[in-house]
Amino acid sequence: MRALLIAAALFAAAPAFAQTPATSAVLADAARAPAARVIIDGASWTCEGATCTANGGANQPATRACRRVVARFGAVSAFSYKGVALTAEQIAACNA
Repeated sequence: MRALLIAAALFAAAPAFAQTPATSAVLADAARAPAARVIIDGASWTCEGATCTANGGANQPATRACRRVVARFGAVSAFSYKGVALTAEQIAACNA
């Protein structure tokens, strides 16, 4: 019985340990990357060189998230929000 309770508890906790899909941006100008962590719409962004990654964030369309990042960091050459990668056309619109 005790083993069954432990197994049930672990099964219920499994979603908490699931990895969220990647959120990332590659900045067109690495000089615009912030040195410190930046919060945008609840997502915590950190950058190394031109590559920025984020954890968390509000539930929103990837295109809106991209526009919010571009407004703070400048143009991007690639953008993926919670596992949704934008196309070249979407990135061009995001940078406009």
